[in-house]
Amino acid sequence: MNTLAQIKAEIERATERRTELWHVLSQGHDSDAVAEVKELEQRLQRLWDEERMLRAQLRFGDRDEIIKRARHEERLARAA
Repeated sequence: MNTLAQIKAEIERATERRTELWHVLSQGHDSDAVAEVKELEQRLQRLWDEERMLRAQLRFGDRDEIIKRARHEERLARAA
């Protein structure tokens, strides 16, 4: 897993490249540029998802541990 700084840097590079490609596409249709924009959009979505997951993990802890605690608390509540 990447660090937040690495993810942000990757998002910045991908965003800059996407901007360049949109400029190329404003000049006229280029099927290679269209394909690359689509690829970059998917990559940016994955990076944003990864950043959100990492932020949540840093803030709240490991997802599996949270689920484990919640199930334990639920069992205690039902037993009470």
